[in-house]
Amino acid sequence: MPILETRSISKTYIAGNRKIAVLDSVSLVVAEGEFLVVQGESGSGKSTLLSILSGLDSVDSGRVLINERDITDCSEDDLAPLRNSFFGFVFQSFHLVPSLTALENIMFPAELRGDPLAREKAEELLRRVGLSDRGASFPHQLSGGEKQRCAICRALINGPRIIFADEPTGNLDSMNGTAVLDLLLELHRERMTTLVLVTHSREIAATADRIVLLRDGRIALGGDHG
Repeated sequence: MPILETRSISKTYIAGNRKIAVLDSVSLVVAEGEFLVVQGESGSGKSTLLSILSGLDSVDSGRVLINERDITDCSEDDLAPLRNSFFGFVFQSFHLVPSLTALENIMFPAELRGDPLAREKAEELLRRVGLSDRGASFPHQLSGGEKQRCAICRALINGPRIIFADEPTGNLDSMNGTAVLDLLLELHRERMTTLVLVTHSREIAATADRIVLLRDGRIALGGDHG
């Protein structure tokens, strides 16, 4: 059973007096537990596709299904709990809250759900990624690699079935980038979490179950269910 599906989705943005077609009739099926890499040139629609798949953006036409549920016309009130419990997000720029410690940043999504074990789960995740001694540190006190590991912990705390990662190693040096990728893949294999990752890296793409190549808002390669 597919865990993600798009059916002929299109998305257009307005820039001044111009209409820019970012996605054009994109159909995609992602199997549960799959590691899917999305690639393409800048402006090809990669990040927009990720935002639509994760319910962060809407479509102009077509349908979006999550676990066979059509979320195309869902309200923000319906989407917010779905994003918090079903999805995990890892971004290139980390998106940690500056006023919260590493531990508090990781706990935050679980606290939104009222999880009484939020602290315990966050501490275990910090231990898992080798940051037990950094829980009381604020984001400005962390290195880039440490911030991204915290972001991964935050993405995992609610036990999501899908992790979306948008250029998660883009702001890291090669050593930290490799460590973060290894961590994502290890957790993906352990938990059989579906991983959808946007990257320019050929090395990362070589480890995926399938590569989808976007070109000018259309799928040029890999659209078939792998």
